[in-house]
Amino acid sequence: MKDFSNNKVERVLDIYRRLQDGAVLNKTEAANHYGVTERTIQRDIEDVRNYLSGDMEETGYVNEVIYDHRAKGYRLERVYRQALTNAEILAVCKILLDSRAFTKGEMSNLLEKLMICCVPENNRKRVEGLVRNELFHYVEPRHRKEFLDSLWDIGQAIAECRYIEIQYRRNKGQELVTRKLKPLAIMFSEFYFYLTAFIDDKEIREHFDVVNDSFPTIYRIDRIQKLTVLDEHYRIPYKDRFEEGEFRKRIQFMYGGKLQKVKFRYHGENIEAVLDRLPTAEILEEQDGVYTVSAEVFGKGIDMWLRSQGERVEVV
Repeated sequence: MKDFSNNKVERVLDIYRRLQDGAVLNKTEAANHYGVTERTIQRDIEDVRNYLSGDMEETGYVNEVIYDHRAKGYRLERVYRQALTNAEILAVCKILLDSRAFTKGEMSNLLEKLMICCVPENNRKRVEGLVRNELFHYVEPRHRKEFLDSLWDIGQAIAECRYIEIQYRRNKGQELVTRKLKPLAIMFSEFYFYLTAFIDDKEIREHFDVVNDSFPTIYRIDRIQKLTVLDEHYRIPYKDRFEEGEFRKRIQFMYGGKLQKVKFRYHGENIEAVLDRLPTAEILEEQDGVYTVSAEVFGKGIDMWLRSQGERVEVV
């Protein structure tokens, strides 16, 4: 039998090999096997843990030596493959904070879970330090409503093509209305999550701005006071399926209304910001730094945006 008692490197490598092979390492048995004390075995296990922590940053695989109480020994557990780098998780945290979509409690909880899942323990404090100040000064949305469970229930209803019934507080007059809906998509825009859905009530649809509107109605999810997922299923033929991506490109301001084409001249310095704001925008002409732009959009929200640009925009 090989003598490992005076060769720490070979002993630690052998312990690592055995763990990799799926063995359960009992500290007392290991001490007898290697001819060292249990305290030495404990230090060797910590060396393996430190190696695995550093290896995770290189390979993306999160492996951990844990103590299995049932087996009464240490074993290697392959938890998961790290999906995000430190830089990527920092970017995601910053985007979440800037979205201001959640209450402070929800935001803090989300960031903590993201960092625990994706950031190696020895780097976690550095990432936490980069977002701590911003989280401390975080301004939560004024509705202060927690709705993550409702968000998931709506997502499940969409996946299973099930009707939902909601009690919804309208913006005008704060009136509470009940609607039976065919939910189609969840969207996010400027601080709020929205549900796009067809109303399953012909009498209500008669009062729409656009009669027989073939596009869905938009609801702010935080204004849903009560949500019930019904057992009843709906069916939309494939040829009439809702093209969420195409709809999203044309509804930038979450106001309902008909599809329209707008044309304007842009006198500002950053045409890229306009093209990013309006994904359907096309530059028709450029002359002396003035751009003539055309875009397809839904609803009246575009009017508010055009007015907000002041002298930089001239509507044609």
